[in-house]
Amino acid sequence: MTRTTQLVLPLKSRPGVLAKVCKTLADARVNIVAICAPEARGTTRVRVVVNDPTRAARALTKAGYRVGRERALVVRLTNKPGALGRVATALARARKNIKTCYATTAGQRAAVVLTLS
Repeated sequence: MTRTTQLVLPLKSRPGVLAKVCKTLADARVNIVAICAPEARGTTRVRVVVNDPTRAARALTKAGYRVGRERALVVRLTNKPGALGRVATALARARKNIKTCYATTAGQRAAVVLTLS
């Protein structure tokens, strides 16, 4: 489990918005580790974990974006049934609420990004 800073960008849900965010980060030589951009009622809160949060925030702010920060955990798991459930159960037992959760897999490995309260 790795603690990290996740950037949060409140944006309008329109064609090209995510492309511009990604280009801004690429131009600043910032690598996206994980990203989540759910849409609701015409807006989105893009959550992004990057290799250099300070550089990313600076580039995004300079490009005119409002950038929030929140603490997140990146949990690396084996990609098999029940792996995430065990993590969620352990957090529940510790009285931690999972606010956001998104994940990706590659072969036998999984990476899960969590924010807690």
